Order: sequence, then C-alpha cells, then structure tokens
Amino acid sequence: MTSRQELLTHAETSSLREDPLQFDVGDTVDVHTRILEGDKERVQVFTGVVISRRGGGTRETFTVRRIVAGEGVERTFPVHSPKIAKLEIKRHGKTRRAKLFFLRDRVGKKTRLAERRVVVPGTPAPEEEPIIDEAPMATEESTETDEDAGDDETSPEGGE
Repeated sequence: MTSRQELLTHAETSSLREDPLQFDVGDTVDVHTRILEGDKERVQVFTGVVISRRGGGTRETFTVRRIVAGEGVERTFPVHSPKIAKLEIKRHGKTRRAKLFFLRDRVGKKTRLAERRVVVPGTPAPEEEPIIDEAPMATEESTETDEDAGDDETSPEGGE
C-alpha cells in the first residue's frame, strides 16, 4: 500500500519544470515573468539580488530584492511557475549565508556583494598570462668572456 506522501510526490512530479532554474542565493538575476493584459501577453523583467530560497518541490520559492526610487522592493516567485518565462543570471554573488535578510538594513553601496568567479561548463578555461621578469638575471656566459659579449647590452664594460 502506498503512503500519502508517496501519492503527493507522484502528483507533484507532473507540475515540476523540465528545465530547472540553476541559481544561488546572492546572485543578481533578471526574472522574466509573463503578464496577461486583456487578451495580450507580455514579458516584464524584474532585476535584483536573490536574498532567499525556501521550500521544496512545487512549493519552492525564491525572493528577489531591488531598490526602486530609494525604496526597497521584494518580490517572491515560485520556482516551478509557468509564469516565469526565463531567468538570466547577471552576476554571481559571494555569500556565506543561506538568507541575506541583512541586506534590508543596508543602504547604497553597502548592499553590494563581492563577485564569485564561476567557470561555465562548455567554455574554455581562461588562459594564464605568462610571467615576465622585469629585470633579467645576469648569466654566467655573459660575465665570463668579453669577446662573446662585445656589443651585448648586458656586459659590464659595454658602454654606449
């Protein structure tokens, strides 16, 4: 006999997104939501920082915070809602907490989070720049013989 919990999870799986949204708390995101006005449908973008994620399954939600005209605005979106057309990640914030409610008390530049560098799968890794020494080291060959280093700039006697 199946339990009640198993029946609920089986019913919920049909309502989950096929392409789950991949983002973390602290990310700056653009949430594209579908809005119906009469018989027309348009997409409205809400840009802000994800300050929390909660719940699980079809009940999972996330809260995005932004500042509009000097006033903080927070909006909560269901993760698996068909009203969300897409979610673009603008930058990844470096956080040490699961909930960023302390951002509510901060104003101005203090609300910025340090950026977390992320390697995106499928893109080439950034190439490391070669290390160039500013002052070249003197070699034994150039200091031993004056004949070999006649016009060389590294010789000790090679004046102008």
